[in-house]
Amino acid sequence: MSKKILIVDDAAFMRMMIKDILTKNGYEVVGEADDGTVAVEKYEELKPDLVIMDITMPEMDGIEAVKKIKKKDPDANIVMCSAMGQQAMVIDAIQAGAKDFVVKPFQPDRVLEAVKKVLG
Repeated sequence: MSKKILIVDDAAFMRMMIKDILTKNGYEVVGEADDGTVAVEKYEELKPDLVIMDITMPEMDGIEAVKKIKKKDPDANIVMCSAMGQQAMVIDAIQAGAKDFVVKPFQPDRVLEAVKKVLG
C-alpha cells in the first residue's frame, strides 16, 4: 500500500512540484493545504503517514502547525521545508517535532531521501 502524504505550502507551484516528485515515486498525495490552520484540520481528517510542511506561511506558520499536530498525534511524521536555510528555523522545527528538513529549491533526490528516511 502506498504511503499517504499531506503537502502544506502557501505557494501552489511548490505544492505542485512536491506532488509531482512524490506521485512519480509511488507515493499518494491525499491532500494539500496552503496554511498551518488548514494543515492541522486536514491532518485530523486525512490521517496521512507523512506531512511535508513549509515553515513560512500566512495565518499559522509551519512551526506552530507542527506543534499543534504533534500535540494531537505525538507519532506524526513531519518533514519541514523552507527557502530560508536559517539555522534557528531548522532548530525550531526539529524541537517542535519535525523529523527532517529540506531546503528550497528542492532537489527531487533530497525530498525522496527525507521521505524515505522518515517513513522508514
